[in-house]
Amino acid sequence: MLYLLTFVSIPTLFLYGRVRTDPEYITGPGPDTPVIIGGLLEVIAALACIGTSVALYPVVKRQNEGVALGFVGARILEAGAIFAGVVALMSIVTLRQAGAGDEALLTGQALLAQHAWTTLLGQGLMPAFNALLLGSLMYKSRLLPRVLPVFGFIGAPLLIAGAVGMLFGLWGPVSPLAGVGALFLAIWEFGMGIWLIVRGFNPDAVAELTAPGTGTSGETGR
Repeated sequence: MLYLLTFVSIPTLFLYGRVRTDPEYITGPGPDTPVIIGGLLEVIAALACIGTSVALYPVVKRQNEGVALGFVGARILEAGAIFAGVVALMSIVTLRQAGAGDEALLTGQALLAQHAWTTLLGQGLMPAFNALLLGSLMYKSRLLPRVLPVFGFIGAPLLIAGAVGMLFGLWGPVSPLAGVGALFLAIWEFGMGIWLIVRGFNPDAVAELTAPGTGTSGETGR
């Protein structure tokens, strides 16, 4: 359920439309409500991100505790970047409501730039590393059908390449490469959420992970 809840922020693609595209939004009449709703949705998604890693950690650490801990850390970092992006947009709303005027135009552009980069790094780059970390744990443990993490393995390098290309100015914030990568990662995460609700973990894989002989590092003792 937490994995499905991370998709609650999808409407921000439309809710943030005005504040992202209007360079004079900070001096205009608004509207503020869509931005505030979008910020709330992103906060929910960020908390759900952390929740997914915390909920999965007791199970996946039995496969490899170090990788599982890395997944928790990466997920928290992703959530932190989302929070930073929300703060940037909420700051624009606060300045607009305070009537900052034309003197705030430069500040507004700086806050938008901050939001763009936190979105790229937090929601563009970190999910790729999350997919590689958690995908490797799920693939090796067979807790889920192996076809699901394969979607993550395909999407992650595409998303990383898209983010690196933007960093070096090879293309803009939106590129077909990153779009395809994001689609594969969405299939991986949404599919995992649905599978866990409907079927749960593979009982045989759970039994193997919990069997005597499992090492302290989480690798099964074979």
